[in-house]
Amino acid sequence: MSYVRPKKSLGQHFLKDQNIAQKIVDAIDGLPQKTVLEIGPGTGVLTSLLLKKEDIDFYAIEIDSEAYEYIQATYPLLGEKLIFRNFLKFDLEEIFSNPMTIIGNFPYNIGSQIFFKVLANRDLVMNVVCMLQKEVAERIKASHGNKTYGILSVLLQTFYDIDYLFTVGPKVFDPPPKVNSAVIHLKRNKRDKLGCNEELFFKLVKLGFNQRRKTLRNSLKSILVNLPTDNEIFGKRPEQLNVEDFIYLTNLIDTE
Repeated sequence: MSYVRPKKSLGQHFLKDQNIAQKIVDAIDGLPQKTVLEIGPGTGVLTSLLLKKEDIDFYAIEIDSEAYEYIQATYPLLGEKLIFRNFLKFDLEEIFSNPMTIIGNFPYNIGSQIFFKVLANRDLVMNVVCMLQKEVAERIKASHGNKTYGILSVLLQTFYDIDYLFTVGPKVFDPPPKVNSAVIHLKRNKRDKLGCNEELFFKLVKLGFNQRRKTLRNSLKSILVNLPTDNEIFGKRPEQLNVEDFIYLTNLIDTE
């Protein structure tokens, strides 16, 4: 097999520019984690460069059977380190026990789901270097007070420092997407414990932004039954709160 057909159902836009591929791979240079997992190698543009890095323990995971067979045939060196599984349903601890880095050109249709999976495995995943829609990248990087600031911004910034590395135009992909892409780097920060009820924290962030135009007093109504809401924080909208504010809010509600 010499060609992998990009599948719309999998949100595939294969990178075909070697210079950009090299820039993405270079972004993991010097990271202390030697275990590296590529999500969705596709046609192997990043894979071929990653295999040349002798200082990493490299794995790849692919859900598309056509791409899997192509990578298997083209890069036999990968052997059993090429995993034929759905990353979203895959238990990372099945194979990985050491702190790791995730890299990849993420499919557009599951980018957010990949990040929620990363959050669930934040004690294992120390770095993520990925390409995704520019709009999603900007949302993740956005600070409070910004209209693009949302659920992913808060939750990822709680546990990761985010660097926006560079923007990528549509022409370097097959097929070209209708939007620009961007490469970002998530680095695990030093926050070990949240200092509040973690389950409630996640719930409040999601509930608040599900009705982002409302004040928290209204959007969190289902949780605030019989609780006093005279604190000024309840008069704010969710995008006005940073991570520390959400932790404060969680403790405020949890102790009532």
